[in-house]
Amino acid sequence: MRRSRASPGRGCGDFDRARRAIVQPAKFEFARARSLGEAATILRQASGSAKVIAGGQSLGPMLNLRLARPSVLVDITAIPELTRIEEDGDGVMIGACVTTSDLEDGRARVDGLPILATVAAGIAYRAVRNRGTVGGSLCHADPAGDWLPVLCALAAECVVTDGSRVRRVPIQGFVTGAFEVMLEGAELLQAIRIPRPSRAARCGYYKVSRKAGEFALASAAVLFDREGERFRAVIGATQGRPIVVEDARSILRGVPQPGGAVELDATAAGALLRRAQLPAHMRLYTTALVRAAAQAMA
Repeated sequence: MRRSRASPGRGCGDFDRARRAIVQPAKFEFARARSLGEAATILRQASGSAKVIAGGQSLGPMLNLRLARPSVLVDITAIPELTRIEEDGDGVMIGACVTTSDLEDGRARVDGLPILATVAAGIAYRAVRNRGTVGGSLCHADPAGDWLPVLCALAAECVVTDGSRVRRVPIQGFVTGAFEVMLEGAELLQAIRIPRPSRAARCGYYKVSRKAGEFALASAAVLFDREGERFRAVIGATQGRPIVVEDARSILRGVPQPGGAVELDATAAGALLRRAQLPAHMRLYTTALVRAAAQAMA
């Protein structure tokens, strides 16, 4: 493990000092962990004052604006388990440090789940996708992020470890609110496990945003798997956790036919959104839902 101390640079002039105070991080120690156990030990010793970093696409700006002030920054990109993709007959395990561009480019190809590459290609811009990780996005838990609703629709599980003990948590339970996850002090996200849908399954994702690549104003993901008897819909970009509809047939008047029109039950969808206190943007969410379903059945 390597440790060093990082701090803002020195300069002169009141303006320079004020500018650096706003856009430079507070002092912290930097540690590069080589194993899950080593990372967990550092987190445990820091007693809640450490932060884990991989791609740094969300944490980096927060450090510069001093919205996050860790005593120790733990780099986990050198831990082999976190960059693996492993497949078996039942599903696929995606390491927390697999980048968005890995999925977009097929360097980490996932058979039976082409939706992952489609979603990856629509996230931010290329420089962000090259650095940003799937696990980092989930741990940041921005309600407007792309991966959370899609992985919820796929009924993914988060594999969480403290270096010795491993547990699996359904992804909708992993995220407890806006920018909040259920990780305990010495725990970190090791991987995301996605159960493999049947070959006939169809999945779609759509986000409403001001321009391509931006965070969503509203989003939705659907999974229609007749063989597996799964008809799940998820509404994202809410004010907190995504809204998971276990049986999407209740708001879509059944399962759309391939190439057919999608029929939304406006009454049922409206009631769902009002219960989630989202009526002000109801049209955006229903649009995202209908277009995600249409994409799945195209």
